[in-house]
Amino acid sequence: MQIQQLSYFVAVARTRHFTRAAELTGVSQPSLSKQIRVLENSLGTPLFVRNRGAIELTSAGAALLPHAQRILIDVESAERTVKEVANLRRGRVRLGATPSLCDGLLPEALHRFHSKYPDIDLEVQEAGSQVLTRELVQGRLDVALLIVPLITDDPDIETTPVLREKLVLASPADSDLPERMDVKDLKDMPLVMFREGYYLRDVTLRACRAAGFEPRFAVEGGEMSAVLRFVESGLGYAVVPSMVLTNRPQLRASQLDNPPLDRVIALAHRSSEALPLAARAFKAELFEHLTTVGDGSIVV
Repeated sequence: MQIQQLSYFVAVARTRHFTRAAELTGVSQPSLSKQIRVLENSLGTPLFVRNRGAIELTSAGAALLPHAQRILIDVESAERTVKEVANLRRGRVRLGATPSLCDGLLPEALHRFHSKYPDIDLEVQEAGSQVLTRELVQGRLDVALLIVPLITDDPDIETTPVLREKLVLASPADSDLPERMDVKDLKDMPLVMFREGYYLRDVTLRACRAAGFEPRFAVEGGEMSAVLRFVESGLGYAVVPSMVLTNRPQLRASQLDNPPLDRVIALAHRSSEALPLAARAFKAELFEHLTTVGDGSIVV
C-alpha cells in the first residue's frame, strides 16, 4: 500500500468517476486505474463496484476511506511541518550557558534570534561548564556557551572559541579605586568570592597566588547574581567578566594588569551533521551578534 495509491483511491471515492479522479490527481486515467487495481490486489479485495455509469464503494472500500483520508492528512501535515522547520518557521533550540553568560552576553543574543525567528522555541539551561558539557554529551542540549578548555573525551563534541573576554575588578559605583590596577593590588582587599568549582574563583585564586599572596574573602559561595549584589552593597570587590557590568550602573570596573586576566568563551555542540537546523541558525546569529560586542576580542 503506497501513499500515491491511497491518494488515487480517495480521489475516485470523492468523484465516483475514474476519469475525473485522474484529472484531479494529474495522471492519466489508465495509470490511475492500474494503481487502483494494484491496491485492490495487495489488499485482496475489491474497493469499488464498477457498474456502467456508476462507481460505488464496496464495504471494504467504505471501511478503508476514513483511514486513507486520515493518512493523507497526516502526510500533508508532516510535509508542511518539515517545510516550516526547514524554513525556520518552527523548531526548538535547547541552549545551555554559564551563569555569567546568562547575565552578560546571552540576553541580547537571544533577543536578536527571537526577533528574527519568533516561532522557534528557546529552552535555556543555566549551569557551570562541566554540567553543560555533560548535558551535551548525553544529548539533552543542542548547543552550549561555556568556558574553555572543556573537560571531556567525547570526540563528537565540537568546540568553537568565539570570544576572549576581559576580567575586571567590580566595585561600587562610588568607589575611589583607580581605573587600572595590578593583580598585586588585590592583596588585603576584601573579595566577594564565587562558590567552589566556579571558573572565576579558580582564575582569581591562581592570579593572586602567582602574585605571591592569598586573597582575603569578605564572603564566598555565591553565584554571579549574588556576587554582584554583594559588591553593590559594599561587602567587597569581585573579579568578574566585563560584560556583566554593562547594564549595572551601581557598579564600576577597574581593569586588571600585570597580568591582565581574561577568559575564552566557546560555542560547543555535537557534530555539525547532527545539529538541528534551528540550532544552526542560532549559531550563525550568535556569530553575527558577536561582531557588535564592544568589549572583548572575537576569536571566531
